[in-house]
Amino acid sequence: MKIVIDARFTRTDHHDGISRYGSSLIAAVSKIADVSMLISDLRQLALLPDVPYTLISSPLSPAELFVARKVNQLGADVVVCPMQTMGTWGRKYGLVLTLHDLIYYEHPAPPGFLPAPVRILWRLYHKAFWPQRLLLNRADVVATISRTTEALMSKYRLTSRPVRIVSNAPQPAQQPRDQAAAPEKTLLYMGSFMPYKNVETMLAGMAELPGYTLHLLSRITPHRRAELEAKIPSGANVVFHNGVTDDEYTALLNRTTALVTLSRAEGYGLPLVEAMALGTPVIASDIPIFREVGADAATYVDPESAPEFAAAVRNLADGQHWQDVSRRSVARARQFSWDESARQLVDVAAEVMALRRR
Repeated sequence: MKIVIDARFTRTDHHDGISRYGSSLIAAVSKIADVSMLISDLRQLALLPDVPYTLISSPLSPAELFVARKVNQLGADVVVCPMQTMGTWGRKYGLVLTLHDLIYYEHPAPPGFLPAPVRILWRLYHKAFWPQRLLLNRADVVATISRTTEALMSKYRLTSRPVRIVSNAPQPAQQPRDQAAAPEKTLLYMGSFMPYKNVETMLAGMAELPGYTLHLLSRITPHRRAELEAKIPSGANVVFHNGVTDDEYTALLNRTTALVTLSRAEGYGLPLVEAMALGTPVIASDIPIFREVGADAATYVDPESAPEFAAAVRNLADGQHWQDVSRRSVARARQFSWDESARQLVDVAAEVMALRRR
């Protein structure tokens, strides 16, 4: 069985969630199946595993309508796209499209890196569910990364195709931190600064956490930084990193008291699993997807309550409690792995081939 995975959504400078998901999946699947990938920019190779590739047009170009003509020539049995937007006109191969979440139906502001015309189409697309149905029903099987999203897809009847889970996971070979070593009085946030991420509640909560420093790790535009800086309470310690390397991120996770995310909506919450894999406690908003990922290892708070967030941090000041949460975090994270995700994807590809034979 020959599988081609679309890696054209890989970033060229640093991974975002979709980029890391695709790259990690390709690396894991390549160990157990015949895999090659599609790219649209040679710079993407720096963030991708060493597997055969084909250079084709960008998924955001008009040529995407006819991309199947090029892909047909590769002789793939199954093509897997980590998004749902791949062109399919005239395809002769099995196809798996992926829907990660339904965040943008409730929070329709598009990512800022998209071109202006695409941002306009993005908003129009998320005004109704029927465009999503049209996209997903072009696949043989639709993949998603969580039971939470799977349930929402069923609720809104987004596809008539089989829906299967291909999970997200932390990076492999993570060595848990020394649970006996007292953590620093720091808190970490890793994620975008879009409004639904709700960074404002974290900032408000810092007014009740003297002695703690909140580190905001991700890249941020000058305009959004100015907006957030204006909301930092007097005397609160907040550091904007504007991007960190993977090594810097791991080093910070190994010292901090907790990773915090108070998002109002999420597709998965990879930073939760990344932190838990190292034994770093997580404080998260009480939403279904975080309950699915964090189970009994994370601490859940009302995302609109700065006092609840601050109280959760203060509870972790108890050394015995912190160590107990750290142990439970490591145990929970071990239930996710890219090897298991790879097996899930290969099973999905086999199902696609069986469907097409019928």
